[in-house]
Amino acid sequence: MHRRRFLGLAAAGTAASLGDLGFLARLPRVSAADAALDRRMVRLHPSIEPLVRLLEETPQERVLEEVAARIRRGLTYREVVAALLLAGVRNIQPRPVGFKFHAVLVVNSAHLASQASPDGDRWLPIFWAIDAFKRSQLADVRSGDWSLGPVDEKAVPAAGRARAAFERAMDAWDEAAADAAIAGLARSAPPQEIFELLARYGARDFREIGHKAIYVANSFRTLDAIGWEHAEPVLRSLAYALLDRDGAPGNPAGADFPADRPYRHHLGAVSRIRSGWLGGSPSAAASTGLLRALRQATPLEAGEQVIAQINDGVAPASIFDALFESAAELMMRAPGILSLHATTFTNAVQYCWRRCRDDRTRQLLLLQNAAFLPLFRGGRTTGVEIDRLEPAAPAGEGPAAIEEIFGDVSRDPLSASRKMLAFLARHPDPAPLADAARRLIFLKGTDSHDYKYSSAVLEDYALMAPPLRDRYLAASAFYLKGTGDADSPLVARTRAALSG
Repeated sequence: MHRRRFLGLAAAGTAASLGDLGFLARLPRVSAADAALDRRMVRLHPSIEPLVRLLEETPQERVLEEVAARIRRGLTYREVVAALLLAGVRNIQPRPVGFKFHAVLVVNSAHLASQASPDGDRWLPIFWAIDAFKRSQLADVRSGDWSLGPVDEKAVPAAGRARAAFERAMDAWDEAAADAAIAGLARSAPPQEIFELLARYGARDFREIGHKAIYVANSFRTLDAIGWEHAEPVLRSLAYALLDRDGAPGNPAGADFPADRPYRHHLGAVSRIRSGWLGGSPSAAASTGLLRALRQATPLEAGEQVIAQINDGVAPASIFDALFESAAELMMRAPGILSLHATTFTNAVQYCWRRCRDDRTRQLLLLQNAAFLPLFRGGRTTGVEIDRLEPAAPAGEGPAAIEEIFGDVSRDPLSASRKMLAFLARHPDPAPLADAARRLIFLKGTDSHDYKYSSAVLEDYALMAPPLRDRYLAASAFYLKGTGDADSPLVARTRAALSG
């Protein structure tokens, strides 16, 4: 991005955004042909089925134009997001819970990015996610063309027996029984009851480097946005994903695999957590102490550290601050996919923790989050220490400082991180930095992780206590996009498609 354009954008905000991404308003009229539904695939809610088929059957090179035409004729944002999630759920195998399945996992992140954007930019993350779905759909076809089939109606338990049947199936890792039981739950139980169950199973094991918990959080958040009439196929896909054994040589229910050990230990360990545990006091010193302990701790030691802090009267919010900081430090030490998921997993667990009401489930989530961070460490125990990060003032002020910071993101992330820390000390409102970071993801993001990571960081910053949160946001410079990064090919493609 040219320096002058970026400075003008940062200074003018929404007005500049309309000039830079104004092509999004020029939506052409394109019609779509109807097609027959494959009876081997699960049927969706009648209100959304035609739009889902449009996404499924339109070639990638035409799908943006087709959707844009319908938006001009009255198609709503909510309908597009609903169809996008359901098309992914029906067409992309959630095993492994990552790789091509990121087309489903990223829907909530794209939605969060849209919610936080000016009106003129709001469609771009969703259009990016539509294109990601088409790429993942093609990858799924190449690897066997999986689709979510109809549930075995004869096996679906009655309403009063669905919960017990689901827990038995999940504990036994029984896929067929879990599929029928979750369908029964979707038809009879309130969303909160279902969420409490799935949140626990999402954090049960470390297979798929945290993607199971991420899928739990993202699917429920998206269902909240699009409507629970669409829940059953999403929950069936989710249950199937949570039972992925990731190549385990046997059934985890009857084995002792490393991925399952922290959860089994913590099932008993939560009994040692004091009553009144939610009423602790915030403590920045305790957060820093836990952060430092996590640098060397084993998974079980990490959980024990959390129990000790809770029993010493430390507030769970301060413990989560340490978990956020630890994840961010891993990104600074080794930017990449493994450390990135330490952040997006912690973001997902924190959301589940906030939404859950059952004390035991919330305690398990907190302990599992702590125990998994050493596994994201990848054997590294030395490197940059986030609590020792020193600020370095940018040469410029205001928009010029922001431009300087995001120029360094492309060239020297550590310098960008230090300058971001200094900027936040002078300007406690992170909105200018967050807005610039988000816009650069729109313009230059090329991967689902760009959206997932940035959405997680910008959300979690608001949950943290100062001054720890400033270091957390500053660490994100190691994976955000900078002004020197290449523009996303999708932006150019979308501009060309919508300007005709």
